[in-house]
Amino acid sequence: MKYRKRNRGWFSLVALLLAGCLFSLPSVAQPQGGPPADARKELMQTLPGTTSDYWRNVQGGVTGTTSSRSPGAETLIMVQGEQWRNWRNHWVSPGGLIALGGSAAGILLFWLLVGPVKLEHPRTGRKIERWTRMDRTIHWYVASLFIILGFTGLMLLYAKWFLQPILPGGVWAAFMTAAKNIHNYLGPLFALGLLAMILKWIRHNAFNRVDLKWFAKGGGIVGKGHPQAGYLNGGEKVWFWIVTFVGLTVVISGLIADFPNFGQSRETMQITLLVHGIGALILMAASFGHIYIGTAGTEGAFEGMKTGYVDESWAKQHHDLWYHAVKDQAIDEAELEARKAGNSQTAANPTQAS
Repeated sequence: MKYRKRNRGWFSLVALLLAGCLFSLPSVAQPQGGPPADARKELMQTLPGTTSDYWRNVQGGVTGTTSSRSPGAETLIMVQGEQWRNWRNHWVSPGGLIALGGSAAGILLFWLLVGPVKLEHPRTGRKIERWTRMDRTIHWYVASLFIILGFTGLMLLYAKWFLQPILPGGVWAAFMTAAKNIHNYLGPLFALGLLAMILKWIRHNAFNRVDLKWFAKGGGIVGKGHPQAGYLNGGEKVWFWIVTFVGLTVVISGLIADFPNFGQSRETMQITLLVHGIGALILMAASFGHIYIGTAGTEGAFEGMKTGYVDESWAKQHHDLWYHAVKDQAIDEAELEARKAGNSQTAANPTQAS
């Protein structure tokens, strides 16, 4: 009897161990990449409709995988977000660096090989008004906002690669928050300035046969002598239309992203941000050439946008057709300074003008 009881005890212990192993098998042999088989079975029993097809739809980002009908909330996993991130990090960001670096390198190479364009004849001391005060106000308003928006935009796109590793967490967060807010709030103000500039100067920017000859000579690089030009040459007109079409694309896409409370879907916002980034990078790369030509690249060009007046020699060399139309309006530099001084005194003492 003792022997049988002892055997029954061992048999019971072995049976319990075997039962434990058998019950543990479903949890070990769970499908790879998903919940345990028993957990999935329990979920399917608790929530009817959670089939294998349902989980495939969830992982594929299919709309309707949740009961919510709010925009963007009816999809459990937004796979488009990962696609947008790949486009931004693997195409837009590297492409922007290539465009910006290539533009800067090309300008540097041109400056080293060709150098700045100097005046062919000495200055005469007689000045012609080229840009009115309104022209200059619009230009510097748009240019200032463009520089600020360009800087903050580049920080939002690239700063995480070189600033985040070296800045304390709090400083990094404050810097990026400031860059984002400045970019978002100044964008609509830039849009107003851009529209004003387009409306103010569009009448001067229709292409004509003179521009074709200007392009054929490469703006004076090919052949001898400077090509003829009217109030604006072919290169300036090209820049105007780049600013118009690419600039409006950047502005419209920026406004869509700036005001997400008009029913835009998340996919629309993602596409808009890609278009905005690509357009802005193209515009910045092209602006390097405009800035170079308007400053160090052409003697006398910057003073025109700074003071509104250019010397006769500059006007005759770069815009001869326009010069011949307005040369009778040229005044001596001393007379111009006297006029400015008189206007300043009148502005300071308005009672003298009454």
